[in-house]
Amino acid sequence: MPWAVILGLLAALLLLLLLSRRRTRRPGEPPLDLGSIPWLGYALEFGKDAASFLTRMKEKHGDIFTVLVGGRYVTVLLDPHSYDSVVWEPRTKLDFHAYAVFLMERIFDVQLPNYNPSDEKAKMKPTLLHRDLQALTEAMYTNLCTVLLGDAAEAGGGWHEMGLLDFSYSFLFRAGYLTLYGVEALPRTPQSQAQDRAHSADVFHAFRQVERLLPKLARGSLSAADKDRACSAKGRLWKLLSPARLATRAQRSSWLESYLLHLEEMGVSEEMRARALLLQLWATQGNMGPAAFWLLLFLLKNPEALAAVRGELEQVLPRAEPPVSQTATLPPKVLDNMPVLDSVLSESLRLTAAPFITREVVVDLALPMADGREFALRRGDRLLLFPFLSPQKDPEVYTDPEVFRYNRFLNPDGSEKRDFYKDGKRLKNCSLPWGAGHNQCLGRGYATSSIKQFVVLVLMHFDLELVSPDVEIPEFDLSRYGFGLMQPEHDVPIRYRIRP
Repeated sequence: MPWAVILGLLAALLLLLLLSRRRTRRPGEPPLDLGSIPWLGYALEFGKDAASFLTRMKEKHGDIFTVLVGGRYVTVLLDPHSYDSVVWEPRTKLDFHAYAVFLMERIFDVQLPNYNPSDEKAKMKPTLLHRDLQALTEAMYTNLCTVLLGDAAEAGGGWHEMGLLDFSYSFLFRAGYLTLYGVEALPRTPQSQAQDRAHSADVFHAFRQVERLLPKLARGSLSAADKDRACSAKGRLWKLLSPARLATRAQRSSWLESYLLHLEEMGVSEEMRARALLLQLWATQGNMGPAAFWLLLFLLKNPEALAAVRGELEQVLPRAEPPVSQTATLPPKVLDNMPVLDSVLSESLRLTAAPFITREVVVDLALPMADGREFALRRGDRLLLFPFLSPQKDPEVYTDPEVFRYNRFLNPDGSEKRDFYKDGKRLKNCSLPWGAGHNQCLGRGYATSSIKQFVVLVLMHFDLELVSPDVEIPEFDLSRYGFGLMQPEHDVPIRYRIRP
């Protein structure tokens, strides 16, 4: 090897060593742990299994510490009583936009002029709440019937087999796509509904090709073959989601109309609008399918829980006004009066929702803790909360936190349980599947109602069972930490049939 190359490598190594070792802990700062690898620090361990790594760091340093991860200093806060001091801090001190923009550009190739997520949220909020939420919920039920019952009718009677994740993800995604992005034509006929099923399946297939590569896209670790697959699938989706093509669809949601107007007012090009619509497709539909997968799997693995939900459904449906058999929607009183199903959903999300809540530290500041301590944070660092570990998996908050208990969020009288405690103090947020503070998910109401509608439809119209009743609950795909709902490392085969 030429001496120039050797000297260059040595110089690069020395530079990395200097960059990673020059920082020392100042008085008042959290414990600092640089790891043993220059510049990289703990990047490999963090990327391999974030939950295990952060658990080990918490045992070593306590509920706040700073680690070096790929050249960035990340302060991790794991005291849930102190989360509010982060999530409600103004952008001038703790900014959640910068990281969102980074992922938006890296994963979805979206660049928006003068992009301000706060302005965007303010404009989209009315379309996801209150009156518009009811319209979305009703449209979602209609579209779930179109894809779920329609596909089953086309497949014919008898038992069919597929993976539970594919089953849950495909039907919820396709119905959600039709709800937000519009249907083929009005009035809805058997022919147009068949076109909706075929078109939404085409969109879902391309979407899953991109979505499976999401962690690699975020980390910039795609292989050449992965890059080709991602580019091909993105290109296909950009064509399917072009504003010109969507303009021909009927019953487009008020959410879509508002978002397209927002992009137009920003002066976004036609091509970039299609890319932004793919980003929004993931943001609105990417977590519902995995959430329904875990919920149904926990029910199938826990006969007592399944019987409790079925029993609740048998009590609620006959009291519905108008009767469910005479309406094209599920009356709101049905979904709003199922505390057992609500508890099952809350427990499923507690066990499987693992988003990172991140902030960029814009100025040097003092972070107040709930117990009276105060820690200094440096400008340029990143602050990270991980509710999956605390409070969601904290044994002080939840007895046997790794165990699924369908009635964990129910009081003895059957009402919703909201009071959970840590260090003798009631937690304001005992589970945070939808984020918190300024960047809490606006679509959480739409998402939860959609998941519940899907589960109700499945239980009403289908026989569903595991191909292997003794199958173990699969482990997580560890690369998914930080992206919302975890996905399994492998699918679980099920057998299903529509009831006559």
